[in-house]
Amino acid sequence: MKKTLLTITFFAFGVLSSFGQENREDQKRQGPPSIKKIFKDLDKNEDGKISLKEAKGPLKQDFKKIDTNKDGFISKEELKKAPKPKRPERPERREIN
Repeated sequence: MKKTLLTITFFAFGVLSSFGQENREDQKRQGPPSIKKIFKDLDKNEDGKISLKEAKGPLKQDFKKIDTNKDGFISKEELKKAPKPKRPERPERREIN
């Protein structure tokens, strides 16, 4: 009985830990959204451009920099040429002795 319970416990732990690992790997591979995805999510009126009202997050914060022709909209071409947002720096890892 104890052996069976121990086997089931190890099996369940193995399944759960591998699931967590796969989930973390998917998050690592995900990366930034594509231009197509950004427009799908933000271009609510589907006019092919993003207004300041539609923009969110870093896109809204840097709207004036990205809107290079100053027409009040961000086109796909302007977004392609936009500088990539800087990634936050990771804290240094400390070794545990």
